[in-house]
Amino acid sequence: MEHTFVDINNTQSGRIRLHVVQAGPVDGPLAILLHGFPEFWYGWHQQISELAAAGFCVWVPDQRGYNLSDKPKGVASYAIDSLAADVIGLIDAAGRQKARVVGHDWGAAVAWWTAVVYPERVERLVVLNVPHPVVMKKFASRDLGQLKRSWYIGFFQLPWLPEKLLGLRNYSFLARTLRGSSRRGTFTNDDLGHYKTAWSQPGTLTAMVNWYRAALRKPPSRQKSIRVTVPTLIIWGVKDRFLKREMAQLSLDLCDQGRVVYLENATHWVQHEEAERVNALLKEDTRI
Repeated sequence: MEHTFVDINNTQSGRIRLHVVQAGPVDGPLAILLHGFPEFWYGWHQQISELAAAGFCVWVPDQRGYNLSDKPKGVASYAIDSLAADVIGLIDAAGRQKARVVGHDWGAAVAWWTAVVYPERVERLVVLNVPHPVVMKKFASRDLGQLKRSWYIGFFQLPWLPEKLLGLRNYSFLARTLRGSSRRGTFTNDDLGHYKTAWSQPGTLTAMVNWYRAALRKPPSRQKSIRVTVPTLIIWGVKDRFLKREMAQLSLDLCDQGRVVYLENATHWVQHEEAERVNALLKEDTRI
């Protein structure tokens, strides 16, 4: 794995520098892996070498605001239109026309929106345990069970307090969240050491929370269609404590070419817990 910094020209918000881990042959099919909250590139550490060995040119960024990537000021900097434009900037920086775009958690939301807005730039979409953004908005506002699971989104709208809580006692809240919502042994002490180093980067906690603030305050641009026209695979850990299973099928209904694979014993952290199965699915060809 090679650690590098990539300057991209974001059509929504100007130039930004992202820390990107790269692996695999430079002429292989480009696969961009997008992490979610509260992770960073390391969230894909069990996938990178496997995909590289299979011949993929793998790019795994710290998304804006995370770890070593730029942390622009203000909530508006984390609007999903800008986040999707970052993905296109990475594809351009790689000198490619298209990429396989893979996302988990918030990274999945960005991947969904990239496929909606820029379908001509996405060869294949793979999303893990996050529904289509439109499904998330509608379902979370109408389903009481999902509303209860998403309580933290409302809490994150408060000024300064959320990041204060996240940083207390050496990031104990974040560490407990990872361990408490995953299968026993999924996140080791060594893993948490890497995460705490990433969370301690100046400005990171505020930037991480600003993703949630922007989700409510800076909605995505209106599109003629919110359907996903590219080949799409949804991987869903059924024991997710944050997101209900029903949203996977509702998201699939918005895909022209798609399928969903349920992993019955996995939680929200599916690529950590079921790495072998997830890797096999990621290496599939573009057939659905």
